[in-house]
Amino acid sequence: MSSDNGRPERDPAGRDPGADLQGSEQLALIRETVRKAKVPKAKPRTWRGAALARELPVAKVLVDKGPVHLDKLWDYAVPAEMDAEARPGVRVRVRFGAGTGKVREGRREGGGLLDGYIVERVAESDYRGPLAAVAQVVSPEPVLGPGLLALCRAVADRYAGSLADVLQLALPKRSVRAEREPSPPPLPPPGVPAPGGWERYPAGPGFLEALAGGGTPRAVWTALPGPHWPSEWAVAVAATLASGRGALVVVPDGRTAARIDAALTEVLGAGRHVLLTADLGPEERYRRWLAVSRGSVRAVVGTRAAMFAPVRDLGLVGIWDDGDHSHSDVHAPYAHARDVLLLRAVHERAGFLLGDLGRTVEAAQLVENGWARPLEADRETVRAAAPLIRTVDEGETARDAQARAARLPTLAWQTVREGLTRGPVLVQVPRRGYVPRLACERCREPARCAHCSGPLEAPDAGTLHCAWCGRPEAAWHCRECGGVRLRASVVGARRTAEELGRAFPDVPVRTSGRDHILATVPGRPALVVATPGAEPVAEGGYAAALLLDGWALLGRPDLRAGEEALRRWLDAAALVRGHGAAGGGGGGGTVVVLAEPTQRPVQALVRWDPAGYAARELAERAQLGFPPVSRMAAVAGPAEAVAELIAAAPLPEGTETLGPVPLPLTEPGRPRRPGQPPPGEEWHRALLRVRPGQGSALAAAVKTAKAQRLARGEKDPAVRIDPLDIG
Repeated sequence: MSSDNGRPERDPAGRDPGADLQGSEQLALIRETVRKAKVPKAKPRTWRGAALARELPVAKVLVDKGPVHLDKLWDYAVPAEMDAEARPGVRVRVRFGAGTGKVREGRREGGGLLDGYIVERVAESDYRGPLAAVAQVVSPEPVLGPGLLALCRAVADRYAGSLADVLQLALPKRSVRAEREPSPPPLPPPGVPAPGGWERYPAGPGFLEALAGGGTPRAVWTALPGPHWPSEWAVAVAATLASGRGALVVVPDGRTAARIDAALTEVLGAGRHVLLTADLGPEERYRRWLAVSRGSVRAVVGTRAAMFAPVRDLGLVGIWDDGDHSHSDVHAPYAHARDVLLLRAVHERAGFLLGDLGRTVEAAQLVENGWARPLEADRETVRAAAPLIRTVDEGETARDAQARAARLPTLAWQTVREGLTRGPVLVQVPRRGYVPRLACERCREPARCAHCSGPLEAPDAGTLHCAWCGRPEAAWHCRECGGVRLRASVVGARRTAEELGRAFPDVPVRTSGRDHILATVPGRPALVVATPGAEPVAEGGYAAALLLDGWALLGRPDLRAGEEALRRWLDAAALVRGHGAAGGGGGGGTVVVLAEPTQRPVQALVRWDPAGYAARELAERAQLGFPPVSRMAAVAGPAEAVAELIAAAPLPEGTETLGPVPLPLTEPGRPRRPGQPPPGEEWHRALLRVRPGQGSALAAAVKTAKAQRLARGEKDPAVRIDPLDIG
């Protein structure tokens, strides 16, 4: 073919120049296509036929799979290529669920990929069949040390849970970027600090000397009211660090952690401690956790998850406000920070300090059985630090129109008016919200719907309807006493703030609750309305405080109602100026509690004697066989599943079964607490009670029954050891 038809002539060697051009264009097109194509993710190899490590070729792996019937270590082969990285404590990926028929060149294959941790390397496996190989070492960072593993195993056994579930609580999520960064070098131990505020406690300086000298003192500390307890925590941590050991303090919330963090920075300076809270974000939290694990930092303060922080050479574990429900984990196996730290103190031979403005019954038991010693101030010091407590019966009626408008008895009205001349006044209301729930004014029986027995509410004046079915109620009367007048059972923070604002129009009103919590407020005159646990700290302390609707806290149908009410009141009253204070241009502050004065928690508040109240509660529970003297397990679920689990469990001799009884239905849209049924399901609950010393046997028996049911594919009821709320 000639060049006349448009094709180029061939070169002297007979090659077609157009072919070279076309080939180069095709090659360029292929390269561009490859660049745009998605590179498939590399799948971990099966290591079929690969040589194994010469020494210790078998890894015992804890697979991150929660069911209790799989709660054991599994053997995997270690390929020679990963011998150096596959160390105990590292994260790995393994194949789980491969059948015995899927064996290729001596390796089991198949199954799904799961995360896990190498616990140990051994020379031989107890399993005589072919082993699957470790698919991948995710990270060479050893995150699961022997001490942390032993603690997690002890926690799993105590709460009838699986080790994998506990590890999910103990180990933070991995961040590659944080892991690649080196941690700073550790600082030398600080000097022994001055006792500071601990001198107010007769045994305080001796406790610090024991910590600084390498001892392991154990104490239950009833802290004095006022702003000094964060500094006292910081001094205790500093004394422990001076001995060359580490310290760990667990608190219920981020606000409390921030106060102790600031005190630690003031006492220790920067770089000697870290703050571990949930709001840090996964990457920063893992970065700080690694600094603790690598030994760069020896002191930790944090919220609940910090109870597992891998502090090296632990010398002190501490917990603040152990009665707060935030210390109890909401995920299985529902471990409580106090019990975890008690286990750590025993296993790691560390000192122990349980601090609180009050005292729980569990703390009183530690003192009663001699495991810990009380650390408290004398009565004169307590009276000087505490505010004046006054009580008033809710039946008292105000004598002037303004007092009636604010729903305040005369004493409360006068206390607020006088306090506002010297600084801010705190008003604590039991619950948040605007719409009040109603009760009979005469007998205080809750107002119920005649159709569905749901609670009645009044979103505005003149209307009354059911909160469940929405039906209006035009002619309500009390079924118990025949009364026809209603009262708000609890008025929320927003409505209380509005009423007080009308009564004191020239005073600013601020609210602090679940949706918006204030950390601090200025020392200027103002009304601060807060729900329990959300009370902000006032500069210089509050001049006065009102604790409203005390009967609502005391009337809760729960074993801990009195203890919880006293704890809430103490937390609020401790923010008020003590008798010895002179801040704000006046003397000490006054607290008025609206509750029946003869109630035991009210009397304990008046005397500021939480230790005495806890001791009496403990004595009564010992007579009745209630926790913490006895040990309990709550089993909740469908009635048939609850009965079958109890029947299958090898319970200790003398176990007493209470129930089963039906649980209240969970309202749609309401938060579901642990142990409550899902919306639309009917559950029953039984309580298993054993004598002291049988708690471990009870947990083991319940765990065995759970494992058997899960292995058969049957639905597993919810099991909680030592539940907080038992009604």
